[in-house]
Amino acid sequence: MGTEALDALRERALHEAERIAEALIFASSGPVSENLIAGRLPDGAPVGVVLARLAESYAHRGVNLVRVEDAWAFRTAADLGFLIRSEETEIKKLSRASLEVLSSIAYHQPVTRAEIEDVRGVATSKGTLDVLMETGWVRMRGRRRSPGRPVTYGTTPAFLDHFGLEDLRDLPGMEELKGAGLLSGRVPSNFHPPVPPANDDLTEDEDPITQMDLEELGLLTPMGEAED
Repeated sequence: MGTEALDALRERALHEAERIAEALIFASSGPVSENLIAGRLPDGAPVGVVLARLAESYAHRGVNLVRVEDAWAFRTAADLGFLIRSEETEIKKLSRASLEVLSSIAYHQPVTRAEIEDVRGVATSKGTLDVLMETGWVRMRGRRRSPGRPVTYGTTPAFLDHFGLEDLRDLPGMEELKGAGLLSGRVPSNFHPPVPPANDDLTEDEDPITQMDLEELGLLTPMGEAED
């Protein structure tokens, strides 16, 4: 078989793999992990190449294929988002306190409630954390290996997806925060937003949350069923 024929076969195989990946992502209500996509592709199909080609084919359309951590999803093109938002049911805005807590968690995670209070300089109510967890943007990560074993908090893939971030390193930097009016002119010259971790793996001073922990925190009944 000649080189041209082999190239044609490879191109046909890649095109078919793209169609499979496209169908999987389109049919899902949320981002689809790259590992799941790889498991559904024909043996030997290079999932990275397939997804890169598919993303390129959607790059200039009204819908783009975007990466969210290790998952992929179709999202409205950024420059057309205003058309969709005008048709959506208005979501109740987060309070200033909730936004401050969410920002503290996003930039400082893994972070405990006491550490959030140190960052903000004021007390943080449990209700504020509950609201953020109900949105699906914040989760309990683990428990710190320190006296009292306080719970550590972090953001979720849903947080990244909602704000159009591929990973935490895409959070706004100093100049972007200034341009958005989120930092005042009184900020010290040596101030820099902390650099969030590249992933949400547990750190060396965190333990995973167990079922016993959930019962202790009042999130499970003694029989192991989740509280409403």
